[in-house]
Amino acid sequence: MAKGKKSIVYPVTFMLIVTVVFTLSLSLLNEFTIDRINYNRDLKIRRTLLYVFDVEVEAYSGESTDAIYKRYIEERIVDGKKLYIAKDGDEAYGYAFPIEGNGLWGSIHGFAAVSTDYSTLLGIDFISHNETPGLGGRISEPIFKDQFKQLSLSGSEGDYIIFRPAIGGNVDTITGATGTAKAVREILNEDIHAFISHMKGDR
Repeated sequence: MAKGKKSIVYPVTFMLIVTVVFTLSLSLLNEFTIDRINYNRDLKIRRTLLYVFDVEVEAYSGESTDAIYKRYIEERIVDGKKLYIAKDGDEAYGYAFPIEGNGLWGSIHGFAAVSTDYSTLLGIDFISHNETPGLGGRISEPIFKDQFKQLSLSGSEGDYIIFRPAIGGNVDTITGATGTAKAVREILNEDIHAFISHMKGDR
């Protein structure tokens, strides 16, 4: 009986030691890399915001994304939420705001930008989603996203995005990924309408 207990003690003790070592190692790794992780996350958001405002980062050879971002985009807190304002010199020409909702396989998060007179969708981009690569995942490809640049919002009354060939269609859907495309359309129509209504005071 004593021998049986002894044979159990060693593997249990070994597993406890291994667990403690790996837990401490992961904690230390996280502690040393957290600043870099946060910076990379913020950098991705800055690049996304520059994209929705149609600012070409590649056109500024030798300048960092941070420098270009500071030149064109101002951050403000409006009604407790962060608002991103694009400027050309001292003149504001657009507002960007978060968009989010459920896709076919998980949550979709991104940003959209509209002109200051709310008549034009300047652009959209996504920072995270779980859609199928090669199908729904194509929402992150320029061939899909670029359709939304300079899209008229006038007279739409909330139904801003309509897929062709429907009457009034203004963008193409994704072949083989109609579920994801439909989710993106609903997210955009709802969040753009909510943002414009909020900014105009129609609450």
